[in-house]
Amino acid sequence: MRPGIIALVVACLVLPICHTSAAPASVPVQPMRPFPQHVAYASGTLRPSGFSQAEQDAHVRRFYERWKAEYLVAAGTTGDGVPRYRVAFGRGSSATVSEGQGYGMVIVALMAGHDPHAQALFDGLWAFARAHPSGIDQRLMTWKVDGGVAVAGNASAFDGDADMAYGLLLADAQWGSSGSVNYRHDARVLLAGILAATIGASSHLPMLGDWVSPNGVPYDQFTPRSSDMMPAHFHAFGRITGDPAWDRVARQSRAAILSIQAAYSPLTGLVPDFLVGCDAPAACAPAPAGFLEGPHDGHYHYNAGRVPLRIGTDALLNGDADSTMIVRRIVDWLSAATQGAAMNIKAGYQLDGTANGAYFTTFFVAPMGVAAMASPTHQAFLDDIYRHIHDRHEGYYEDSVTLLSLLVMTGNYWDPTQPGIQPPTTCHIPFVTR
Repeated sequence: MRPGIIALVVACLVLPICHTSAAPASVPVQPMRPFPQHVAYASGTLRPSGFSQAEQDAHVRRFYERWKAEYLVAAGTTGDGVPRYRVAFGRGSSATVSEGQGYGMVIVALMAGHDPHAQALFDGLWAFARAHPSGIDQRLMTWKVDGGVAVAGNASAFDGDADMAYGLLLADAQWGSSGSVNYRHDARVLLAGILAATIGASSHLPMLGDWVSPNGVPYDQFTPRSSDMMPAHFHAFGRITGDPAWDRVARQSRAAILSIQAAYSPLTGLVPDFLVGCDAPAACAPAPAGFLEGPHDGHYHYNAGRVPLRIGTDALLNGDADSTMIVRRIVDWLSAATQGAAMNIKAGYQLDGTANGAYFTTFFVAPMGVAAMASPTHQAFLDDIYRHIHDRHEGYYEDSVTLLSLLVMTGNYWDPTQPGIQPPTTCHIPFVTR
C-alpha cells in the first residue's frame, strides 16, 4: 500500500469526518457493504437449506454474470465522456424499459464487491435514465426507449422509478455521495417526483405512472397495479426523507391487497394484476379483462407474479405482520395445490386457483421462494423452489426477477436505510492496484 493511501486510511480511522477530496470517477471506491452480505432477516423466517451459504453465494455470482452478459449493454456516453449503460431485452435488442433500469440499478449496487466495475456500471445505468426523462415530469424516466428514442407516450411507469430510487439509496450506502454522482441528492429529487406525480393524494396508492390523472377515467389514483405495491421500498423512502407520506403508502398498499384476498381469493390469497375501485381499501376489486394490457388483467398474471417478492421482502426485512400474512396465504395454498413441488407451479392463475398457463417459468416460481421464507412450515417447498430456479435462465424479465429473488433468498438483499447502516458520505478509500 502506498504511503499516501496509508495516511488516508489512518485519517479515516482517527477522525469522525474525513475531509478528503472525492476519488476520481475513473477510480472505483471500495464498497462499504460488498457482496456477499448474509443478512439476518426477521425472526422466524427461513433460508434455503439444500445448499451451503458458500454454494448459494456462488449461485448468485454465476447468475449475475450470465444476466450481465445477456442484458447489460453499452449505450454511448454522456457529454463528459462517462459511459452509459442500459438493461436491454437481450443482446441485439434496441429496446429498454424503465423497469429494467430499476432492476439493473438495484442488482448492480448489491453485487458491488463481487463486480469491480459495479460503480461505473451503476453510474452508467443512472446516466441513461437521466438522458431519457418522462415528457410529463422530468424527474422521472420515460417508461420505454427504443433506438435511443422515447416511445409509446413518453411518460413514466411507477415501478421503474421506485426501483431506481431504491438503487440510488443502495449506491449512497455503498460508495457515498461525495463523488461524481451525489446519489443521495438524486434519490431525494427522484422521490419528490414520484410522490408528486405518481402517488394518489387521496388514495395514498401508487398510480400507474405520471400519465394518470388522479381523477381520470378509466385510470385514476384508485386503479393501482398490484406489483407496484412495494412496502419495503416505501418504508426505506420514509426513513431517508422523514416524510410520513411513505408510511401511509405502505399501509394503504397492504390494506388494498388484504381486502382483495378477503373478498375475492379467500382460498388462494392470489391478487390480480390490476385493481379498480380502491376509493377505500375495502372497496378494491379485480380489474376487468382488457383494462390495460389484456384478458388477464383481473388475474394473477405477469404483473402480480412479482407480489410475493415485493411483499415478501417487507416481511423479511421489516417483520411486518400484514406483509407476512399476505404471503403466507398465497404460499399455503400454492404448496398444497402443487403437492409441494416447484415444477407444478403454473404460469399464472385466476383468483380461484384455476391455472392460466400449463407451462413452468421461473417468473412465477422464484418470487414464491421469497414468500415461502416468511412461513416456517414450508422449508421443503422453499428448498424445492430454490433447486429449480438457481441455475435456470429464460429471458430478460424472468431472469431479472429471478436474480432479485435469489439475492433475497441467499441473504444478500439489504435495506440501506435501516439502523446500523452508515453510508460513507464523507470518506472514500479507493481500490489500489500495484
